[in-house]
Amino acid sequence: MHIEVARAKINLSLDVLGKRPDGFHEVSMVMTTIDLNDYLTFEKRTDKRIVLTSDSSFMPLGRKNLVYQAAELMQRKYNTPGVEIHIEKNIPIAAGLAGGSSDAAATLRGMNELYELNVKIETLMEYGATLGSDIPFCVKGGTALATGRGEKIESIKSPPHGWVILAKPSISVSTPKIYSGIRGRKFIPGTEKMKTTLESGDFDEMIRALKNDLQAVTRERYKEVDHLIEVFKKFGAEGVLMSGSGPTVFAIFKKERQAAHFYNALKGFCDEVYKVRLLG
Repeated sequence: MHIEVARAKINLSLDVLGKRPDGFHEVSMVMTTIDLNDYLTFEKRTDKRIVLTSDSSFMPLGRKNLVYQAAELMQRKYNTPGVEIHIEKNIPIAAGLAGGSSDAAATLRGMNELYELNVKIETLMEYGATLGSDIPFCVKGGTALATGRGEKIESIKSPPHGWVILAKPSISVSTPKIYSGIRGRKFIPGTEKMKTTLESGDFDEMIRALKNDLQAVTRERYKEVDHLIEVFKKFGAEGVLMSGSGPTVFAIFKKERQAAHFYNALKGFCDEVYKVRLLG
């Protein structure tokens, strides 16, 4: 048996630089891991079957699941026997926190450990890129500058210690629809500024550098996200941002006391609220 931790991520910055010939968008963003985790348990089988179970009733347990696809990829490349994978789900689904991508990344690492394949992490990241843009980052974790369609990863300095309050409204957001909504809009890039700010280690500058080009589109199309951002600001949060294409909104605090106070205030406005640490 082997257990892997799958960590959620937030975007500290997200620049959309234009449409690529392959249909994806060129992006430049800073992502960092947070202490909100799924746990995946791996057990060997003597046959070739891949069997998924979960404590969540909201996720598919067949080939549509990225975990299944990641296990199948490793099985195909290294001719391993089958595997039983149990997913303890704590990261909200379809939330802009890379929960599914992180589970798939944990599966690549987990199969590598379970069957003692000794595959290098860079190779696992390459495999991950064939399954999803966020998976290479999730394989490696930490804090990174992600470019291309998000699959090119450069590790950078982690953010200073802090606490994150996340709130997810009870809606799902279509990422392709959000990206299609940015057509014709002009943005001022912010990722390089975020990278420089992290190198300086200045917490307040990091808060001021938070930026997400997709946020304006999601706010226009989903009133729940717009309302939640306004609630965050009303309660006095300085650093408020949507992660990925949404719908999760977050704020970063320097002290746990501040975060705890904000968490308690926000719980009345949203069912899914989390208080977690920045990890990087």
